[in-house]
Amino acid sequence: MGGSPRSVGVLALQGDFREHIAVVDGLGSTGIAVRKPEELDRVDGLIIPGGESTVMDKLSRLYGMADAVKAKIADGLPVYGTCAGLIMLADTVLDAITGQQSFGGLDVSVRRNAFGNQLDSFETDLAIPAVGADPLHAVFIRAPIVETVGPKVETLAALDDGRVVAVRQGALLGTSFHPEITGDTRFHRFFLSTLG
Repeated sequence: MGGSPRSVGVLALQGDFREHIAVVDGLGSTGIAVRKPEELDRVDGLIIPGGESTVMDKLSRLYGMADAVKAKIADGLPVYGTCAGLIMLADTVLDAITGQQSFGGLDVSVRRNAFGNQLDSFETDLAIPAVGADPLHAVFIRAPIVETVGPKVETLAALDDGRVVAVRQGALLGTSFHPEITGDTRFHRFFLSTLG
């Protein structure tokens, strides 16, 4: 990760951005709530949190963030999307509502709320060799699923039935689950390690 602490932006338009900022700060980097395009110029990486992808999309366009985030993704800024954040990074949202857009960048197609509603949330342990030998306890809350992956996308984790729940493509990382609420910081550490 280099000798100096990194500044990590967390898109703070909607969703559980405070939890991600707390994890980033706890790992010795600086978490910054990002709400304006110019704030993206101050960060070494960006986390797009869980929340409501449809609301996040509308607010990002309303506040001029959508084009700014897309430009940063195109420029190679490391970006990590969790749950709704994964939906926002996907090139294709299979069950998008009318007019819904994503930032794109990840050559995947995702399905929103693939497991059902809030009552269908669940937890499980996942084998994710990229973050360590021990299984990672993952929490899925109205989570999306990755239905197809492009040729440059690496699958990092899948459920026992083969459904993909964590992917990486270049500087972009996405998970269906919420590592910010379990106390296991390995996925955040993994993301921070990509910041140089």
